Amino acid sequence: MNSQSKDFQSSLADEIKSFSSYKRALGRRFDTEEKALRLFDRYLVQEQIMDISTTPDLLEAFLCSRPRTQPRSYNHLVGVVRRLFHWLVIQGRLARLPTLPQFRRSTSERIPFIFDIHQAQQLIETASHLPDNSRAPHRGMIYAMIFRILYGLGLRVGEVTRLQRGDVDLCRRLLIIRQTKFSKTRLVPFGPRMTVQLEKYLQDRECQRGKFSSDSPVFSFRRNEPISPGTISQTFHRLVPRLHLHVPDSVIPPCVHCLRHSFAVNTLLRWYRSGVDPSQKLIFLSTFLGHVNPQSTAVYLTITADLFQEANQRFQHFAQSVLTEV
Repeated sequence: MNSQSKDFQSSLADEIKSFSSYKRALGRRFDTEEKALRLFDRYLVQEQIMDISTTPDLLEAFLCSRPRTQPRSYNHLVGVVRRLFHWLVIQGRLARLPTLPQFRRSTSERIPFIFDIHQAQQLIETASHLPDNSRAPHRGMIYAMIFRILYGLGLRVGEVTRLQRGDVDLCRRLLIIRQTKFSKTRLVPFGPRMTVQLEKYLQDRECQRGKFSSDSPVFSFRRNEPISPGTISQTFHRLVPRLHLHVPDSVIPPCVHCLRHSFAVNTLLRWYRSGVDPSQKLIFLSTFLGHVNPQSTAVYLTITADLFQEANQRFQHFAQSVLTEV
């Protein structure tokens, strides 16, 4: 008996395993969701529940047994169980979808810090002056390129650390992003300025440590050992105080993931300023960021003062044209 079959032992064990397999067949990694389902499965076993027809009371009791103080954590648990019960209805295990617990509204979350182009340039410049040490040679060059990619292309930190030399196509100006959050591979194009920076970085690195093989990590202090996402995050946090950024009370202190948020927001801002309809382009941004759907991308689109101003100007133009016609 494998470890997975031991994990699921309740009356819904077969259905949960089928549900997990179905999600993975769609390209989802489904690891955190499966952990939540294991909690639900163990609860059914502990309470010796065989009949799931009393679903509302059953789910309320389960959620009470797993207290979640943060809305995000609670909503994740509720969402996973909701999707399981949708699956049970589709499979005929339940006759109809019962009343399920509602999501909690989050009112206390602060918005992420959005770097403008000048602040990002300051971060990259500051990183470029990081001193070397015995365990991390050429730190300045490496971290400057890492932060340039994170801000300029909106990649996740883990995606940057997993980049191999064979994933960088300078001729077609493409990055091949493998092992993404949703276990899918995607292509990320980049422009001429990023091409120049990447080409120079790769040439300099080859002069320092010899020619890359196709599976060599692009960002590494030791041969064939990529820099960990945690190390990048720690370095980012050490650099932030040197930037003397003004962080409003309603905004979280800058973290490395804010660079990805900044890419999404600044892309939307450029669309507004160039007269593009963002609603027609959101699907492209979603694909570029590697999201499953545009709804996931919308989480990144924080309303900043500049963005609000551009949207307001567009609405005023629209309203004025309507009033003129009237």
